[in-house]
Amino acid sequence: MSTPITLITGASRGLGRNAAIHLARHGHDLIITYNSGKEAAEAVVAQVRELGVKAVALQLDVGRSSSFVSFAEQVRQTLAEVWQCDSFDALVNNAGIGINVPFAETTEEQFDLLMNIHLKGTYFLTQRLLPLLADGGHILNISSGLARFSMPGYSAYAAMKGGVEVLTRFLATELGPRRIRVNTIAPGAIETDFGGGVVRDNRQINAAIAAQTALGRVGVPDDIGKAIAMLLSEESCWVNAQRLEVSGGIYS
Repeated sequence: MSTPITLITGASRGLGRNAAIHLARHGHDLIITYNSGKEAAEAVVAQVRELGVKAVALQLDVGRSSSFVSFAEQVRQTLAEVWQCDSFDALVNNAGIGINVPFAETTEEQFDLLMNIHLKGTYFLTQRLLPLLADGGHILNISSGLARFSMPGYSAYAAMKGGVEVLTRFLATELGPRRIRVNTIAPGAIETDFGGGVVRDNRQINAAIAAQTALGRVGVPDDIGKAIAMLLSEESCWVNAQRLEVSGGIYS
């Protein structure tokens, strides 16, 4: 069996970085993207190469859909030069930002920024990369527990993630003839630098979230990286068009 090649957006830090490490441990070669953190991305590449896999970092701003045609061509060239092939096996749409602002104070600019990155970016980047995605491949979209439960300040962010979850089901239906399965993973609150690191660094908020979680703690990046590796494995080959919340049972 050939080594799978997985493309992960936004993998220079946070959950994307963790997913890259876990997928490398499972034998995936990697194409990772970064927006501005080139040095951090190259550090991830070096780390996963030590695990015995091939890896490349490419620059991509998922909020700028006009760049997707040239990015897809760059991926095509990278596949030919590094792997001597013309397709990759899995796409993880992970890149994103968080904005915490009350509904009444959310600006159009903030709304549009979140939409361009999370929903429009996921939609059209996937569309542009489809010709390079192998038949029988996988697409995994990253959503959020906030698409199920509500917390003040995340209305725009959660609305985009809700759109991603609907998109997942439609993609699974339309791409079924190519045997491409499409799923969503929805993390709960995780200790990362996301949103300014508030869950990780604010002990009061961390404790409050842990108290609402069935397993009694806040999530850590490994909780999500392991789940991503599981969903992209052959053991999950019959899982399709599903939303898997990985949140420790928050607000259960």
